[in-house]
Amino acid sequence: MMSVQQLKRRFTISEYHQMAEVGILTPSDRVELINGEIIEMSPIGKRHAACVNRLNQLLSQRLGDRILISVQNPILLNNLSEPQPDIALLQPRSNFYASGHPQPSDIFLIVELADSSINYDKEVKIPLYSSSGITEVWLIDLNQNLLQIHQQPTPTGYQIIQDFQPENTLSPLAFPEINFQVNEIIL
Repeated sequence: MMSVQQLKRRFTISEYHQMAEVGILTPSDRVELINGEIIEMSPIGKRHAACVNRLNQLLSQRLGDRILISVQNPILLNNLSEPQPDIALLQPRSNFYASGHPQPSDIFLIVELADSSINYDKEVKIPLYSSSGITEVWLIDLNQNLLQIHQQPTPTGYQIIQDFQPENTLSPLAFPEINFQVNEIIL
């Protein structure tokens, strides 16, 4: 019997946007483009939403207009990937990125919060952020009440990965003078 290899059809950013323009993808579709594949995102639970709101408030209070906080909005990593991280800390821009989605050089920090999507975030999204040169990613594991920092990106993964418990204090790499207690973030 002859073996048949199945091929996946990968979509580019342009094709992905065209699908939205013609109504194949609608505003109610919770999807993102990852490595050319359209991935349905997990529903957002109450605790997840509360932690995003709390972190948004903390970042805004402590960093003010030094940053632009983007909540669950797209970032452009390459021609095949446009994820929507829970929070992206961006370089401020007067046009608020109206001319195009932020790219890796615009990003200080990505924050992903996960409960049901923890394995996907660890195995797919974090490596994608690293290979794209995102300097720092915080992965908040709501199941374990753990905040994991990923720094020093390489094409094959982050070189530094540190776990922080609720009683620990941490600072974003780009703003080392600003401190956060993990228990302020994980509600």
